[in-house]
Amino acid sequence: MDRTERFYKIERLIRTRASVPFADLMDELGVSRATLKRDLEYLRERLDAPIVYDRFANGYRFSPDARDARQVKHELPGLWFSEREIHALLTMHQLIGSLDEGGVLARHLQPLLDKLNGMLGTSDDEAKELVKRIKVMSPARRPVAPKHFELIGGALTRRQRVHLHYWVRSRREMTERTVSPQRLVHWRNTWYLDAWCHATDALRRFALDAIREADPVEQRAKDVALKTIEAELDAGYGAFSGAKVQWATLQFTPEAAQWVRHEQWHPQQEAKLHGDGALTLRVPYTDATELAMDILRHGEQVKVLAPAALLASVRQTLARAAAQYAG
Repeated sequence: MDRTERFYKIERLIRTRASVPFADLMDELGVSRATLKRDLEYLRERLDAPIVYDRFANGYRFSPDARDARQVKHELPGLWFSEREIHALLTMHQLIGSLDEGGVLARHLQPLLDKLNGMLGTSDDEAKELVKRIKVMSPARRPVAPKHFELIGGALTRRQRVHLHYWVRSRREMTERTVSPQRLVHWRNTWYLDAWCHATDALRRFALDAIREADPVEQRAKDVALKTIEAELDAGYGAFSGAKVQWATLQFTPEAAQWVRHEQWHPQQEAKLHGDGALTLRVPYTDATELAMDILRHGEQVKVLAPAALLASVRQTLARAAAQYAG
């Protein structure tokens, strides 16, 4: 916990408990006596926090001029978040806002947006300023019809089946199926539904933007254990699923390795940095489609060492592209 986090925690503890003994503050913050003394001194002298020691209550509280600690008007300067926290908060803010493009979910989403604004700043102006100054970009986002998102989200929480008219892009045909929603997944600016498909009696992943119609079915959804879902749908690379896990071995040049070595392609990936700066990366996958696209993104700065089938797939894609542009 860094110092700024400690400051906010000290104030929060005092607001909620009215009076907090010194020893309790030490335990909650996990710091030494000297560190806590410095924090309290900084809060009072530099940030004008009205914190005083009450010897009768044997604890720290806000100034007696404030009858109720929860009503103290003093506010610390805007909190700065860690990289992961600010990305998560602003991404949530952006996602929630984008879901209401059709105006269908405003009554549900506004309270959430208000809470996020409160977390982003101590005032509306401060929150708006922070959102303007930090931009979370979402290239190639595929919007979802708000009515479909709301219906599927509701069915997911109520454990209810849904009948879908679903466009299968690979076959370019419309299909109908009844599914039991299991979880929603957001991957690379696209929403997916992991569900048990009753037509195939198997777990499937559906892109929400490919849903043309969705209707609730008055029948309880089939429950599938989360561990089973993760084992079947999360084992391989990307959003695509498959029956058999294979391992891709990729070798990146020293130039590309400067970036790739800091990337997570998969939670179970294995990476080895060589003396010349090159990087060997092993990644599990079940369907080569998305992995091949990311390999091609690195062009001549990556080699597919294994398996041979993946190498052949990448070569065929390159050959087709060359033939197309040559023609």
